[in-house]
Amino acid sequence: MKAATSLRRQLLWFVLAAIALVSVLQAGTAYRSALAQADALFDEHLREIARSIHEGAPPRSLDLQVQIWTPDGIEVFRSTGPAMPSQALLGFSDVTISGTHWRVYAVQTPEHTVQVAQNRDVREARARALAWRAILPIALLTPLLMAAVWWLITSALAPVERMRRQVATRPADDLSALSEAGLPQEVQPLVHELNLLFGRVRLAFDAQRHFVADAAHELRSPLAALKLQAQALRRAGDDAQREAALQRLEGGIERGIRLVSQMLVLARVEGTGADATTDLPLQQLARDVVTELLPQATSRRIDLGLVTDQDVRVRGERDALHILLRNLLENAVKYTPEGGRVDLSLHQDAGSVRVVVEDSGPGIPVEERGRVFDRFHRGDDTTAPGSGLGLAIVRTIAQRHGGTVALGQSERLRGLRVEVRFSLHPSSSPRRRGPTASVGNRNEEGSDGFPPSRE
Repeated sequence: MKAATSLRRQLLWFVLAAIALVSVLQAGTAYRSALAQADALFDEHLREIARSIHEGAPPRSLDLQVQIWTPDGIEVFRSTGPAMPSQALLGFSDVTISGTHWRVYAVQTPEHTVQVAQNRDVREARARALAWRAILPIALLTPLLMAAVWWLITSALAPVERMRRQVATRPADDLSALSEAGLPQEVQPLVHELNLLFGRVRLAFDAQRHFVADAAHELRSPLAALKLQAQALRRAGDDAQREAALQRLEGGIERGIRLVSQMLVLARVEGTGADATTDLPLQQLARDVVTELLPQATSRRIDLGLVTDQDVRVRGERDALHILLRNLLENAVKYTPEGGRVDLSLHQDAGSVRVVVEDSGPGIPVEERGRVFDRFHRGDDTTAPGSGLGLAIVRTIAQRHGGTVALGQSERLRGLRVEVRFSLHPSSSPRRRGPTASVGNRNEEGSDGFPPSRE
């Protein structure tokens, strides 16, 4: 795993290194430039002195050596100091006398030849002094600039450091939003997204706490009933009483298993999103679910069928949509009286896919429809066995897939009508086909083993 790096350290390292590098380059350039300028200045100084001597003015610089010859080589003037070469090279030249380097300038006129020399060590010392005076401000300002950059970066990142300490010291169950006040604009979007994440996690924790509390409450009654049935079985006086008590015990165990299974399904669909989604043939899923529930419907003489005239497709997660369809139909079959009818129909248009389940059961009163999606809620007049989780699971899966669930009254069958609507994915387009046979329990009416489509 790659070690984490400090943003502050990186900024300081790169910025200060850049300042140091630029300062060194600038100082070096200024130093070389000052030397060159000083050298040119001293050469011009030699030239001016030579001209002034020619014009009759005496030399005023004590570090200069001056010699004057007539055209026939007779020396007419020489400064105290080492003797310069008598055969002067006109213009600038460098000579070494007794280990000392001299910079020489010679000029010739019709009357004289004037030669002026300057000690190279002296002029270079003066040039270096000028160069150091040029780079001294840079040398003094660079540490000040580095200190200013260090302070600026430290101050700019101080709100981030305060937030780090705030997060590090807050309790594990504190998911309140972090304050965005005083944060740099570059950091505010990250904190905003973190606050949104905290909100989602807080809602998930709240839902989990409620779920555990509701589950504990709902499991208490079945477990107490199982205990009473086990005690009744132990007190049974004959085989008939024992058989009746055993049947009640088995029924209680079956209801407990069904409740736990629904709770596990709900926990699973609430804990995961529809991430692994594919383009699914919803009609085939519906046929599979109807086939699974046919024995249950047949045992109660309920006419269960599928109605669709389209190859309906939706983008989603196969197992979750299978659970949604099964819960819709299982609820409808469970609450429809014997000899009733349950229809599952699929519809697809330009903007959405609709899954509609209608039954001939008693329906749900209007005032109760807003509460049936609550977990473990069951109507006061409900006599059929159930956990009160079926529609809660349906709504959770629909919402995970960006869908909605609506309840109403079926105009055809006069019972409950449940409609789940999904937004149509761009890759899912209606493909018209001929009428598709329903999967139902009236197989004798269709020559292909399935009943004809319902109108």
